Formats: sequence, structure tokens, C-alpha cells
Amino acid sequence: MEDIKVDAEVDITDKVCPLTFVKAKVSLDELEDGEVLAIRLNDGEPVQNVPRSMKEEGHQVLKLEDNEDGTYTLYVRKVEEDD
Repeated sequence: MEDIKVDAEVDITDKVCPLTFVKAKVSLDELEDGEVLAIRLNDGEPVQNVPRSMKEEGHQVLKLEDNEDGTYTLYVRKVEEDD
């Protein structure tokens, strides 16, 4: 898990729930299947809710990194729905 190739980044530290997930999801929707989004989010509710919501949407949560400044970076690989 050392080298994660990031295809896009989004900073949602200025958003509050539920907008954190909405903004992260919109950014992820713009990626191709298998691409990785790095999401910068605040400690607290976002760090509890966004990774869980991403998993519920069927995406792959690769890593949650503590930036040690009150924020985290969540790495998510987009998984296309087969429907």
C-alpha cells in the first residue's frame, strides 16, 4: 500500500456533513473505473462517515492517512456498478 497512484484529489475540509460525502462522490463520479481519488477531510464526522459511505457505494477504500494537522487523506478506488 506504499505507492498509491492518485488520479484526482478533492479537499472537502471546508464542507460539513452531508455535503462532505456529496462533494467526494461527485469528484469520484468524474473518474474512470479503477482510478483513485484522494479526499482530504476533517477529523470527526467526515472521517467516520465518508469512508463508510464510500464502502456502501461499493467503492474500494485503500487507505486512511492521518495528516497530523486535524485532517486526514482518504484514498478511494472507483468501482463501477454492474447494472
